[in-house]
Amino acid sequence: MATYNTSDFRKGLKIQIDGDPYLMIDMTFVKPGKGNAFYKCRMRNLVRGTILERTYKGGDSLESADVETVDVQFLYRQGEDFVFMDSANFEQYEVSADTAGDIWKYLKDGMTCTMTLYNANPIVVEAPNHVELEVIECVPGAKGDTATNVTKPAKCETGAEFTVPGFIKEGNVIKVDTRTGEYVERVSN
Repeated sequence: MATYNTSDFRKGLKIQIDGDPYLMIDMTFVKPGKGNAFYKCRMRNLVRGTILERTYKGGDSLESADVETVDVQFLYRQGEDFVFMDSANFEQYEVSADTAGDIWKYLKDGMTCTMTLYNANPIVVEAPNHVELEVIECVPGAKGDTATNVTKPAKCETGAEFTVPGFIKEGNVIKVDTRTGEYVERVSN
């Protein structure tokens, strides 16, 4: 298995600590006036989602995690599970609601997502950064509410609710940022 030296440490690095895969979410290089340089690292466990903070001296090394990132297509929802298909080899993966998290808010049939596999098992599923969803239910905006920043809830085709500006109507297609869950813009009337 490959190893990473401290000089290779960077944000986004996938490493293995005590048999678990971690994603390096923050790395700070510290060079004090006296003494050796060190690296302060924050890592997120890809299986449990916990955060780990560790400090490494120059010259230390970490093993690379045996993770693989593949493009998958969302097929359908089966009870509480979601079924995805690998676009390259057509292998299907069933992902539990716990593993999928809030991705259900953005999933449309045939949507391409990114899946991280650890020992050939899915541990993380990510939707594209922006998705376009049709508004199927929302209260009409009150006349004259255009001067202030008025918002209202709108239910989309996936069943999720998002806060949208007052001018959004049923039938509009909106763009939503999947990283924050916030409305970005109206795509069509």
